[in-house]
Amino acid sequence: MDRLYNRFAGGSLERIAALSDGVFAVAMTLIVLEIHVPGHAEIHSEHALAHALTELLPEFVTYLMSFLTLGIFWVGQQTQLNQFERSDRNLAWIHIVFLAVISVLPFSTSLLAGFITYRVALIVYWLNILALGLLLILSWRCARRAGLVKKDAPATIDRAVMERIVLAQILYAIGAALCLIDTYWSIGFIVLMQMNYAIAPRQFFTRRA
Repeated sequence: MDRLYNRFAGGSLERIAALSDGVFAVAMTLIVLEIHVPGHAEIHSEHALAHALTELLPEFVTYLMSFLTLGIFWVGQQTQLNQFERSDRNLAWIHIVFLAVISVLPFSTSLLAGFITYRVALIVYWLNILALGLLLILSWRCARRAGLVKKDAPATIDRAVMERIVLAQILYAIGAALCLIDTYWSIGFIVLMQMNYAIAPRQFFTRRA
């Protein structure tokens, strides 16, 4: 009976996609809630307001970085789901764990914003991203092994998916390593890398077609 149940459990890609959209939407909302408007009690002039806004720059920078992170991983997950014929129980749970790690990103974002000059905070943030990349690799390999990838998927899809994830993770690791110099170097590198991924995904795939 359990084997029969497991054959049908978690088979809906639509339900996984719907759950993913909800979790990503909440995470994207939570990261902006960490940016607080300066209190009226401390602001008595234009200069004081400008100074208070300047002090919020770390929150704005980490918000931008995390919003790009969420956008990139949402696109990555949806790209995989669009190439699957169906799901199964194992694949469904991989994506549930993936979403659990996504839901941790507001915490790691808040930690980095609060301790932006601390290497430990930057490493925690990077580990969050690393876990997401590893789960997407696991998802693709699990789907391929279980025969869940569409039969008419492009012949080069395996290489394209894996190279994009692996290259991104290598760049994230380089960015994290730059914290040995300064955490701002790490953040700047990661943001620039993410903007390249967000703005020029077509060029990336075309180059490998």
